[in-house]
Amino acid sequence: MPATRLMPTEISQDLIDLTRDICDRTLRPAVDDIEARAASDPHAAFPRDVFTTLGKAGLLSLPYPEEHGGGGQPYEVYLQVVEEIASAWMSVAVGTSVHALTCFPVATYGATDMQAALLPGMLSGDQLGAYGLSEQQAGSDVASMTTRATRSGDGWVLKGRKAWISHAGHADYYTTFARTSDDGGRGLSCFIVPADSPGLSFGTPERKMGLHGDTVGEVIFDGVEVGGDRLVGEVGQGMAIALSALDAGRLGIAAGSTGLAQAALDAAATYAGERVQFGRTIGSNQGLAFLLADMEAAVTSARATYLHAARLKDAGRPFSKEAAVAKLVATDAAMRVTTDAIQVLGGAGYTQDFPVERWFREAKVTQIFEGTNQIQRLVISRHLLPR
Repeated sequence: MPATRLMPTEISQDLIDLTRDICDRTLRPAVDDIEARAASDPHAAFPRDVFTTLGKAGLLSLPYPEEHGGGGQPYEVYLQVVEEIASAWMSVAVGTSVHALTCFPVATYGATDMQAALLPGMLSGDQLGAYGLSEQQAGSDVASMTTRATRSGDGWVLKGRKAWISHAGHADYYTTFARTSDDGGRGLSCFIVPADSPGLSFGTPERKMGLHGDTVGEVIFDGVEVGGDRLVGEVGQGMAIALSALDAGRLGIAAGSTGLAQAALDAAATYAGERVQFGRTIGSNQGLAFLLADMEAAVTSARATYLHAARLKDAGRPFSKEAAVAKLVATDAAMRVTTDAIQVLGGAGYTQDFPVERWFREAKVTQIFEGTNQIQRLVISRHLLPR
């Protein structure tokens, strides 16, 4: 059943209703076919038309200012839209979160003229972004990245490789972090690189365990020239931008993971209420009923943690610790609930006749990207202990 929500305004409830309608009419009818085809050919089955639909509905730009084409909605509302999308199609929810992440540096750190030039396109729904932070040897250790930007006249030349990039080869622009000096974490800067830039190319998409509709691959910069007006913020400000953006991005993954868990819970509860063994439904057995109750508690707890962090963000208060808690709690919940959903369905859950096996595969990576859950524990503990 749909999650019980207490939305802050009538407009926000309308947005949830709109999202649920799009999920029912557009996402759910397409997800099984595209995920299956994308498993063998990630490029051919990328669901760009789905993002276009979400963009035209204004759902890709919700947390950004209306004056630049955004929805002007609080994060509390935006994240619940992401959760609803994830309950229908996790790959698209991840893509929605990634796109919001790509807009964050310009919206938060960009100069006024940069915001006026770039944000209307980014937030229009016509463009889709990619976030170029990770490298093969620079995942959690962002400061060890080697992609370099070198000054050239009034602009920059980028050379290096980014790894694990969602929308690689499909994005219209790449929000890219590169080294502009050898001063460790203080030597990173952020750039917006157009997709049609000469010297920009892409590796073979990764063949992943799940999220097949989320094309992921290498982005290769071979002497890519970008103008000086594409530098976000100040030279050397890249680490601060990246860490600030990741706090917001972790909430997107927390919300998506909660939606994934909700879908698994709903499927398990429905099956338990219909499957008859020994003359009664399997849900009437206390052992299984209690398992469903624990699944519900996990989903509800996950939702509460990300909403708490979002409300802190909306109030302008620090939320880094709470974002890490939300990401940790929600993704662990998604892994546990999808595992238990397969158990409820038994042998049927282990087959591709039911989506719970796909949700199980999709849940695993949520504990890894946007900072592994071990990194989340490190972030949380550093907030708790004296320095």
